[in-house]
Amino acid sequence: MNAIRTAVFPVGGLGTRFLPATKALPKEMLPVVDKPLIQYAVDEARAAGIEQFVFVTGRGKSAIEDHFDRNHELEATLADKGKDELLRSITDDLLDPGTAAYVRQMEPLGLGHAVWCARHLIGNEPFAVLLADDLIHGDGPCLADLVATHARTGGSAIAVMEVDADEASRYGIIEPGDRTDAGIEVLGMVEKPAPDEAPSNLAIVGRYVLRPEVMELLGSQGSGAGGEIQLTDALRGLIGVAPFHAVPVRGTRYDCGTKLGFLEANVALALSRHDLGGDPRRVLRAILET
Repeated sequence: MNAIRTAVFPVGGLGTRFLPATKALPKEMLPVVDKPLIQYAVDEARAAGIEQFVFVTGRGKSAIEDHFDRNHELEATLADKGKDELLRSITDDLLDPGTAAYVRQMEPLGLGHAVWCARHLIGNEPFAVLLADDLIHGDGPCLADLVATHARTGGSAIAVMEVDADEASRYGIIEPGDRTDAGIEVLGMVEKPAPDEAPSNLAIVGRYVLRPEVMELLGSQGSGAGGEIQLTDALRGLIGVAPFHAVPVRGTRYDCGTKLGFLEANVALALSRHDLGGDPRRVLRAILET
């Protein structure tokens, strides 16, 4: 059974919800406390044993490449000033030479299309997909749970979380089967259903471990919801071909694709930090009391 060595990061979106901040800055580089969103996703992938990192980019995304590259002038300045902790904070984020690849998604044709753009770098191996907008914090790396399910079953695995019925239309929703040690059997899924048509309250979160057959499905399918090539449509084609399980998210998922979710993530992660040089709870209380 092939190990999961490669992860795909679809980062070609325009980030229009965060304009004007994202006019010149990729939304994946927006900081949560002091690290950009994409760094949290890469750190999670590393913790799950990922060795190769494929970023599917678009125009104006060069800041992502620069973030994972050396900045010799900055490193030398920090070293000369004895700022060793700050120096480690930027050198520890570097990817090993030859482990990062960047592929252009020429048109914004959907998440499924972005994943398909990485097909030649994936080959015939299972792989992971991580959406940086979904920041998952606490209780162990989410992707590692999916990798463990794949190692046990040889099939695909996706992360899910419970949502309220009136939120179903914002997500892909799975039709669940039996619960086993590997996770929840996936019998089907629907992209953004109406609340009364949702097959469950289990929503797909932006973490996937997929068998390579999904690339052929993505390459042959037409557009789906929103006129885009939807990854969910291709995932349905994997059901029944090999084991397919959903794994509930441990920890908390923050939807950093929305302004309120991004604010929530910053507050929550700031409260979990003990190195900010002050008491963030006191600061928040003072703001709320004004």
